[in-house]
Amino acid sequence: MRLTYFRELMAGEFGAARAAAVSHDHVFAELGGRTVEEALEAGIDPRDVWRAVCEVYEVPPARR
Repeated sequence: MRLTYFRELMAGEFGAARAAAVSHDHVFAELGGRTVEEALEAGIDPRDVWRAVCEVYEVPPARR
């Protein structure tokens, strides 16, 4: 998954402001105790980051 598509999915699911807050503030155990931004900077595939976000925030399967 491309990073730009990941950003589009985040904004589409949460809205721009909340997506930014989730990306910078929420620490995900599923990402090794990292935020979304830290995980992406560490080289974790955006697809795996998106899956973690979907799991934690219970995004319906149709939007995953």
